[in-house]
Formats: sequence, C-alpha cells, structure tokens
Amino acid sequence: MKAKILIVEDQFIEAKSLNVILTNAGYSTCSIARSVEVALSVLEREKPDLVLVDIFLQGEGTGIDLGKILHEKNIAFVYLSANSNRQILEAAKPTKPYGFMVKPFRAKDVLIMLDVALYLHQNRLGERISQVSSKNSSPVQLPAEFSHLVGNSQKFIEILELAKMVAPMDTSVLILGESGTGKELIAHSIHKVSYRRYKPFVIVNCGTLPASLIESELFGHEKGCFTGAITKRQGKFELADGGTVFLDEIGELPLELQVKFLRVLQEKEIEPIGGKPRKIDVRVIAATNKDLEEEVAAGRFRIDLYYRLNVFPLLLPALRQRKEDVPLLAHYFIKKYTEEGRPVSVLSKEIIDALMQYDWPGNIRELENTIQRNVVLAKGGVIESLELPPSRTAGSPNAGKDGFKTMIENERDHILAVLESCNWKISGRGGAAEILDVNVNTLNSRIKRLGIQKEIRVRKI
Repeated sequence: MKAKILIVEDQFIEAKSLNVILTNAGYSTCSIARSVEVALSVLEREKPDLVLVDIFLQGEGTGIDLGKILHEKNIAFVYLSANSNRQILEAAKPTKPYGFMVKPFRAKDVLIMLDVALYLHQNRLGERISQVSSKNSSPVQLPAEFSHLVGNSQKFIEILELAKMVAPMDTSVLILGESGTGKELIAHSIHKVSYRRYKPFVIVNCGTLPASLIESELFGHEKGCFTGAITKRQGKFELADGGTVFLDEIGELPLELQVKFLRVLQEKEIEPIGGKPRKIDVRVIAATNKDLEEEVAAGRFRIDLYYRLNVFPLLLPALRQRKEDVPLLAHYFIKKYTEEGRPVSVLSKEIIDALMQYDWPGNIRELENTIQRNVVLAKGGVIESLELPPSRTAGSPNAGKDGFKTMIENERDHILAVLESCNWKISGRGGAAEILDVNVNTLNSRIKRLGIQKEIRVRKI
C-alpha cells in the first residue's frame, strides 16, 4: 500500500489535478485542505504520511506556518508555489522541507519528488550510514558503476547512496560543490546506472563557451540563419537525444538562455536558431561551484530555473571535509600513474601526515596532480619527500621558510576574513570592497585568481 498524502491547496483546479495524479499512481489521498486550520484538523483525523503544502493559502496562516508545525511533528512535507522569490526561500528553508515544487508541474515531477521525500524521511539516511560506518571501518564495496570513485568517509558514502537512489528515476539532478570535487565523475556514474546508459552522455561546459556561441552549441542552428552558418548544426541536446546532457558550470549560463533552458526542462522541447521547435528526450544533470541562491539574489540566475533544477541536489564535500579519504585517494593515484613494469611507489608515514594536514583548496584534482608529479619524480620504492603545491598552509611539514606564509597566502587569508566578516557582501556600503578600499571589479578578479569560494550549504530534500 502506497503512502497517504494530504494536499493543502486553496486553488480548486490545481488541488483536483494533484489528486488525480496521486490517485492514478496508486497513492491514497486525504481530504483536501484549503487553509492551515483545516489542514491541522485533517492531520489529527487522517494521519497522512506526507503533505503537499501551497505557500499561499486562504484564511490565517501561510504554508510556511504549517511547515513549521509539520517539522515539529516529524511529518514529511513538500512546498508548492507559483510565486517564489528570495524572501520566500529564506523563510521556507528553516522549516526543513523535503522539496520545493514550482507551478505548473508535470505528473512525473510530482511523483519523483514524492518518491525522494518519502525515501529520505523513512530511511533517515544519515543515521543509517553512521551506524554502518561505526561497525565497519574497512573500505565499502561499491557497485561496478561507482568503482572508479574512491573513498570511505561518511560524507562520501552518503552522497553515493543518494546518487544511486536518484540514478534510475530520470529526474533532473543538480550537483553542487567546489572545483575539483568530482562533479563530472558523479554525473557520469548516475548516467551509467540509469536506463539511458546505452545512449549518449554529452558534456557541455557553460563556463568555457563564448556567450555568442552557447545557444548554437546547446540547441543547434539551421543553414543560413546567420552569417557564418554555412551548414546545419545539431546542438548538444539533439545529439544527446535518448541519453543525458551534463551541463557543467550551469551558473555561467546567460539569463537570456536560461529561459530557453527552462523550456527544455518543462516541455522537453528545443528550438534551434532559425528552426522550428522539436521534441527531445533527454535527462539533464547540471553542476556548479557557485552558490545559486546567491546568484538568484543578485539577479543573475532565474529563481524558477533554480527550483526546477533543485528537485534533487547533491552537495559534494570538499576534500578537507573528508580528510580520512586522502590516503586512499593518494594510493589510488599512485597506482594510476605508475608505469607498467615499474614497482608501485608507497608513501611514508611522514608524507601521509603532510597530505592529511594540507587543506587541498583544489580538492581531488589538486591531489591527483600532486601525486602524478611526484610519481614522475620518484625512482620507485618509498616516496620519502613530497612537493606540495605552492599555496601550502603555514605550519605544515612542507611549509615555506621557517613556516611563514607567502604574500599570496596572506592576501588570500585577509580577503577571506573580510568577506566572512561582512557575510560575503562584496559591493555597497559595508561591503568587502569598501573595507579593503579596492574597486569591486578588482576584488572580484582577485577572489577568482586566488580561488576563494564560499562554502555552499544546501538543504537536503
């Protein structure tokens, strides 16, 4: 027997539409509530397993007020809204919903969201993984599709559990995390577990394409539609038909193209430049190292697109947050880069300690590059000394002369401290640029050059 769902929605047509979707999928539904007062009465009387809550309701109280009560009662719920903005998002997050759906929505989106919410609520993933980890400290055996991913930390295993769960569902996935944390590898693993595994996996890096070429790259163009279009071109979405499109650095997508991309998600339809709309069947996995909520607040990212993508977010931990995986990864890369016929090098205890103390701002990619370089320099056997990247922290075994930081390291630390002191506000009165007495553009350039990134925090759904 499937779960019992309560619909709290004051629009009759939308409530009935949801009820039909749920009934056809085999869910049991409660009486439809049109206000917080009625919803509380139904909660006591019919004991639903999950609640779909509209933000704006008739009578006293909002859906967010109801969300607070549902959270206190430990009842799973998902928000529904047609009019969402930054203020609503900030008010809704503390209630810890399992999802946020923007109207209008498709039946498939609703059912996937319910599956995800119920799974997370019923399995209490974090507690279960913690129990498993405490009983078994040996490396976890991963399925074949995840065998190229290395790690045994709780944070890493939790992400793999979520990735394996969402892989066969065909829903959009948003992968968040700093540069070098393995977002593309996770995306490829999800594709290989899905039913689309025998179809194309097409990668598009939105951050490396000139703005003038992104639309043609994504959606294609017809011959002669603009100067230089001497032949017809298929876009990445059309090339991936039946498979998966991985949009890396989605936060770099220009606003005018975000509208077209939203149409792809909603209608499964593309429109080549100079051509007619055509239906496609693709799954979208997007990734970014930006805080999209901050991008929404700054007006650089559409809030409706954010909600569409954020149906199932995966937040990859930085390497400094899973330090116990550093030795495993280091030995994995040593084997990877040791030439055939040469003895595989091993790391001394001192080197392992040095690797563990370093913060790895470039994450796994930086660790891999470091190991590759030192394997080339080594002559086999035990690696007794190791060259860490120039941005090593003061006090580490391989730090600069007398353990002092370089000028670049001091500049990075100072800018980071100022940003944190003003809650990452860059421009305007009281912003970091004013405090540091530099131009906003100059500060943004230095932040990018020094690799300074705000840690991304995202609710679990």
